Amino acid sequence: MSDRVRTTLGPLELPNPVMTAAGCGGTGRELAQFFDLSRLGAFVTTSVMPQARAGRPTPRVTETPSGLLTAMGLPGPGVETFLEQELPWLIEQDVRTIVSVAGNSVGEYGDLARRLRHVPGVAAIEVNISCPNVEDRGRMFAWHPSAAASVVRAVRQQAAPGTPVFAKLAPDVTDIVTIALACVDAGADGLTLINTMEAMAIDQRTLRPALTGVSGGLSGPAVRPIAVRCVYQVHAALPGTPVIGVGGIATGLDALEFILAGASAVAVGTAAFHDPTAAPRVLRELEEALVARRIGRLPDAVGLAHKPAGYVPPQVRPEEPEKEKL
Repeated sequence: MSDRVRTTLGPLELPNPVMTAAGCGGTGRELAQFFDLSRLGAFVTTSVMPQARAGRPTPRVTETPSGLLTAMGLPGPGVETFLEQELPWLIEQDVRTIVSVAGNSVGEYGDLARRLRHVPGVAAIEVNISCPNVEDRGRMFAWHPSAAASVVRAVRQQAAPGTPVFAKLAPDVTDIVTIALACVDAGADGLTLINTMEAMAIDQRTLRPALTGVSGGLSGPAVRPIAVRCVYQVHAALPGTPVIGVGGIATGLDALEFILAGASAVAVGTAAFHDPTAAPRVLRELEEALVARRIGRLPDAVGLAHKPAGYVPPQVRPEEPEKEKL
């Protein structure tokens, strides 16, 4: 792999910008059947919670036009099993691992970060704040700047010094920039934009909601323009804060769009459900797209859409006219 696609997320250096989206790669064992996970920039785990969870009853997944609607209920083995079985396996595969954490109270998030504090192999922590706050009538942490900041602060205080903390934000808020600012002020080293959007579908056969949980999270190509808008707005407000772009990425050109908007890395999610090799394919296509546009290094493309018209990145040079043959 060439140095063209190397990237950094604050203190975290990655050989390339393509990773999995939390919850879409399982424990990694499923995807490992299709490609070498070490080819990824990083593997983002499913959200780890204090206790094992079976998730919501079925049906909890349904397709929508250009998207996927899910209400999984964050099923997972719990932190004990994750630390005993899943993380050691990922380390054996030489996978850079970003651990996603989720909880129902600020204390649970802090406890999870403390459990990860002295564990080797944790490249970063991604804080999934799109969870209901049981201490505040079940309202999402991600919907309120102060609530989001309280979670990030608790994780930052308990996490190992030097371990990057990324806050994963929800798009269906009045002002995502305000929440992003609150998270960074609370100690987030970077941001993941975006999580799924709350949505619902009606089954026209049963005449009832298609999901047992009534509403769920919308992902896939349908949300990509919204995700790109969020990345663009946050990068404009916080140009020095690393952003991981997520939402409907299925091709290298999709990934490039996020990078031009201001993301330094991208995560592939829904596309992996119908193409398990989507992440390495997106990486290959992204590198081809950079070459085709004569962009020498990926960092030169980050936020390029914010530059004035006619701006030429340092690594891009206009092609010289071909000299006439004598």
